[in-house]
Formats: sequence, structure tokens, C-alpha cells
Amino acid sequence: MIHAKRIWFGLLILALSATFAHAQDAAKGTEKLLKASDMTEKILPDRVFFRGQVAGVQKRNAAGVHYADDAYVIVTLVDSSGYSTDIREKYQGYLLSEVPLMIGDQKVPAGAYGFGFVGGKLTIMDLGSHEVAQTASAKDADMKRPVPLQIVGPAGKYRLYAGREYVELSRAQ
Repeated sequence: MIHAKRIWFGLLILALSATFAHAQDAAKGTEKLLKASDMTEKILPDRVFFRGQVAGVQKRNAAGVHYADDAYVIVTLVDSSGYSTDIREKYQGYLLSEVPLMIGDQKVPAGAYGFGFVGGKLTIMDLGSHEVAQTASAKDADMKRPVPLQIVGPAGKYRLYAGREYVELSRAQ
């Protein structure tokens, strides 16, 4: 009987230690890169509004960052086939951010935006397709397997890639 109580007490202490360690990790918080398989309906809808129309998102070409304070930055390519040629050229993707961002050398407030990599630059537009920011992009010739859209990098300093073209992305202060 005493032996069983010691085992039960030991298991209780072990469970409490694990719970305490998990609580400490949650309190510290960590940033997490999100990939396409992480894009649930809860954080990325199937369709998004831009310039008077609704476009389907390409969840297979989506990425993001989930910050330690539970804020999100989500990017996805969109199906812009219903848009005029001049908008379709610049509107390749959708950016949703719950925090202000530094994208290249530009500060972009939290919000929803259209974006496109065109002519060596990333153009960011508000929902009416008015340009909000534009920054130079760079090419990463060393990238082994480029994909249509991804975010990579160590916590805090990321690169938003479209193929081999990229811009630096970080949370603004």
C-alpha cells in the first residue's frame, strides 16, 4: 500500500513538473513559421476581397508567421483571373497582418493588402488597389528548390519569397 502511494505521488509530481514546464514555454512564447498545411479556414478563408471582387486563394501557396503573442501574418497567392490585365499584373497575392510590418525598407500597418512581385520590386496595395508601399526585391540564385510562395528565416527576421525573388520581412516596432 505504501509502495503504491509513493508511485502515485511520484507520477503526480512528474505530471505537475511537465505542466509547469509547458506553462513556462507558453509564457516565454516562440514564433512559428506556418506552411500551407497549417492554413485552416480559421486563419485563412477560401476567398478574399480585393478591388470590388472576391478572389479564390491558393492555400497550397500560402505561408505565414504565428508570433508568440498569438498575432498572425499570412500571405497567399490568389486566383486573379477575373481582374483586368493592369490589376492582374500587380495583384498576385494577398497579405493579412495583425501587426505592423517592415517589408524591405517600408513600414506597412496591420491590415489586409494585395501584393505582387513585378520588375524587381514588391508592390503592396490597399483593398482598393491603391499603392501603399513599394520596395526593391532581390534574387536568391543559391536557392535549391524555389516554390511559388514561402516565408523562410530565423525568428524575427524573415524572407518572403516568390520563386527566387524575395524581400526582407520583420515585425515593426
